[in-house]
Amino acid sequence: MPHNVSLIALIAAGLGLAMVLGLVATRLRMPPLVGYLLAGVAIGPGTPGFVADLPLAGQLAEIGVMLLMFGVGLHFSIDDLLAVRKIAVPGAVVQIAVATGLGAAMALLWGWPVGESVVFGLALSVASTVVLLRALEAKGILDSTNGRIAVGWLVVEDLAMVLVLVLLPALAPLLGAKGAAPAADFSALALTVGVTLAKVSAFIALMLVVGARAFPRLLWLVARTGSRELFTLCVIAAAVGVAYASAILFDVSFALGAFFAGMMMRKSEFSHRAAEDSLPLRDAFSVLFFVSVGMLFDPQVLIDAPFKVLGVVSIVLFGKTLAAIALVLGFRYPLNTALTVGASLAQIGEFSFILAGLGLSLGLLTMEGQNLILAGALISIALNSVLFAAIEPAQAWARARSAWARKLDLRDDPLAALPMTTDRKLLSNQVVLVGYGRVGRHIAADLDKRRIPYVVADSNREVVEALRKSGKAAVSGDASDPIVLVQSHITRAAMLVVAIPDPLACRKMVDIARKLNPDIIAVLRADSEDGASLLRREKLGEVFVSERELAIGMSRYVMSRLSSDHHHG
Repeated sequence: MPHNVSLIALIAAGLGLAMVLGLVATRLRMPPLVGYLLAGVAIGPGTPGFVADLPLAGQLAEIGVMLLMFGVGLHFSIDDLLAVRKIAVPGAVVQIAVATGLGAAMALLWGWPVGESVVFGLALSVASTVVLLRALEAKGILDSTNGRIAVGWLVVEDLAMVLVLVLLPALAPLLGAKGAAPAADFSALALTVGVTLAKVSAFIALMLVVGARAFPRLLWLVARTGSRELFTLCVIAAAVGVAYASAILFDVSFALGAFFAGMMMRKSEFSHRAAEDSLPLRDAFSVLFFVSVGMLFDPQVLIDAPFKVLGVVSIVLFGKTLAAIALVLGFRYPLNTALTVGASLAQIGEFSFILAGLGLSLGLLTMEGQNLILAGALISIALNSVLFAAIEPAQAWARARSAWARKLDLRDDPLAALPMTTDRKLLSNQVVLVGYGRVGRHIAADLDKRRIPYVVADSNREVVEALRKSGKAAVSGDASDPIVLVQSHITRAAMLVVAIPDPLACRKMVDIARKLNPDIIAVLRADSEDGASLLRREKLGEVFVSERELAIGMSRYVMSRLSSDHHHG
């Protein structure tokens, strides 16, 4: 038996226990994630019995973060990021400021020094990407407008934290770090900021110019060999390699490097296969991420400082959430979007630990501070799925009891109603087209060709703004809300076309449309046979399944070619 098998021991114990406790958690109607966290606590130094290698666990967790962010990049395009920039950038910046202020104020009340309080507040302000992605995927809304806003928001948070991590050592003397070098002057600080921004900009430019051309070509070259393992190897090597190189050369975080690698690979026609092939590894390593979070936690802090832990958890769960909800509503997005983004940010994770570790090494945070941050992370991650599950009931409850909540979905928002100048011809016997994504755009183009009037209803405000500028009739909001369909003049419409693959939302939309206009024809989209059969069973309208329509189109072409060749022959 070889002596040093700490990596094997960690993986075997971590994955084995995570599987058992994950199963128990699922049986108790809790997310399996809670089981993974408890598995980490069980093999961590805070509990008796077997203790796994902590630094190794941290590195495995980093690989998990890289692969997950790479996977998100594969689903995300630069256009998706730019489409949500108007809300994600100011939203993330203000929300970080509010959460940092709340955390710092609470620490100052406990009598902590100013520098320590600021670092503590910063650690509570940034959410975990891994937890967010898990929650969005579980709800099936990663590709929705709400999902994109949440991911865009987190990418901005990550960029802000990269700056904080680079600037903290330079600012340590100003913040009163114990044993730090004498305070640096302003010019040195300005230089540090300038160099950091230049490095991040250089990295992004390199990825957009070189990466966008190199990655798709590399995938194409490897795919042509026909070897499946070479293809998977290429995908994983690109994800981990770019993340590592970006961290070493440009001081960018692993997560951000991997995210950009994924976004560049998305330009390849093999991006779907790349996402599928890397999925099992992404899942395995993300489980190790949660296990390593559990390992860092010392349960003793719950006994020593229960009220402080309660304070931390309430800032993470309520302070951040309410700030985010208020911001999103301030940008005139519907209540549903506000609640989704709020729930997404109601936890802390990997960046908080990195920041706490840096604060500890610079003498800007005590062990107590780090333990409180870890306790806050563990509890908020475990409760995050509960918050997500509460979104719809909370929305229904608010709408039923409060006229203000109903108004929130349709306040004096200029995009929520069609302008008075809209051509009347567009508003009778028109098509109401819900969703202006890839499928919706094709349908709209065909309607334009045939000069058939239509009104677009889409929950992405930027899309609606762009449509309005180009002279199209468009309404902003969630079309499963009666008010949005009323604003689309559904009562006079000839047809409702739903171009988004959400069976539950489809059901609501058709129900509302039929109440307001019993003769309306409904045309619906489904992404799977299960979703389609659900819609057909309820006789909601004509349902089209993407794969089947593709097969019909291809078959039709094959038959027409064969019959024409036959005639020529």
